[in-house]
Amino acid sequence: MSVKVGNVRVGGRGPLALIAGPCVIESEKLTIDVAMFLKKVARRKKIPLIFKASYDKANRSSGSSYRGPGLKAGLEILRRVKGEIGLPVLSDVHCREEVGPAAKVLDCIQIPAFLCRQTDLIYAVADTGKPVNVKKGQFMSPHDMANVVKKIKSRGNNKILLTERGVSFGYSNLVVDMRSLVIMRDLGYPVIFDATHSVQLPGGMGKSSGGERRFIEPLARAAVAVGVDALFLEVHPDPDCALCDGPNSIELHSLPAFLDRILKIA
Repeated sequence: MSVKVGNVRVGGRGPLALIAGPCVIESEKLTIDVAMFLKKVARRKKIPLIFKASYDKANRSSGSSYRGPGLKAGLEILRRVKGEIGLPVLSDVHCREEVGPAAKVLDCIQIPAFLCRQTDLIYAVADTGKPVNVKKGQFMSPHDMANVVKKIKSRGNNKILLTERGVSFGYSNLVVDMRSLVIMRDLGYPVIFDATHSVQLPGGMGKSSGGERRFIEPLARAAVAVGVDALFLEVHPDPDCALCDGPNSIELHSLPAFLDRILKIA
């Protein structure tokens, strides 16, 4: 099965797709610059692209962590990416009150991993009729995602994407069980591998998450070899200075060579 997000088709017999962008909207200029760079790279590599950035990171460990510009300002920036650059856009919602405004802009609405069992939020997103990308919680088995799929389908929405982003392995550590990609694919919907969040070390820096950037490519290569429908990557021009998730982000200008190696496997 395939799901259409804007002008990008994910799944079926289509090519490997890419969902990419900075973890959070840091500024309008940075977001637009990254989106333009990604569009040029995707065009050269002939890889379908969906732009991703969060307008609010509401699930940070520390209350002092940078969250983003907020719903209204963030959606306006994503509207620019969509209208002026011509990319479909994806972002995450955290409560039912955000769903209506987000649905007016986003081509795909994402359920964050920590909220993948929040039934009322899932229903509200499914009721928009928009494609829904559900991040599998770090506490969930791939088999458990069958219940999430049933919730979305019960609202008459079959535009479902399922994303693997690692599972908790002790404190402040994640591992990826590649079997989960096969198990979730058996549910009948496209499967995405989030290669950057999968190397996160939650709370690993005390007030923020750490990460092991060097493992992003090995895991991405393995997931593509298994046969995922899309890769989810957080990219930043200077990850060491990023305001969120820098330790598990790819340096933007290294992305073309990274994709060359990945696409050989795909």
